[in-house]
Amino acid sequence: MVLLEFAMSPVGHGESMSRHVARIIDLIDRSGVPYQLTPMGTILEGDWEQVMGVVTDCFRALQADCPRISMNLKLDYREGSDSRLRSKIDAVEGHVGRKLRT
Repeated sequence: MVLLEFAMSPVGHGESMSRHVARIIDLIDRSGVPYQLTPMGTILEGDWEQVMGVVTDCFRALQADCPRISMNLKLDYREGSDSRLRSKIDAVEGHVGRKLRT
């Protein structure tokens, strides 16, 4: 099971990226892969082929009209685990002893 966090944006398309981010998020949402949107990126959860396929689809969507694309990607693989999007937060909250305001 993979947790993958990434942020992708075109370079040279002005200051606001929300229009391009919306195109990517629409693809992610339609993919069926569990995800969490954050202000600085998006976290995907699934097997290697699923999450890398979504990242590739997002890249191809921007590549169609963006000659330069910047991407940050961070990945954590753990054999056999699932539902880590929530379980990792639950584990930290258990150590803190309370629900966090995330």
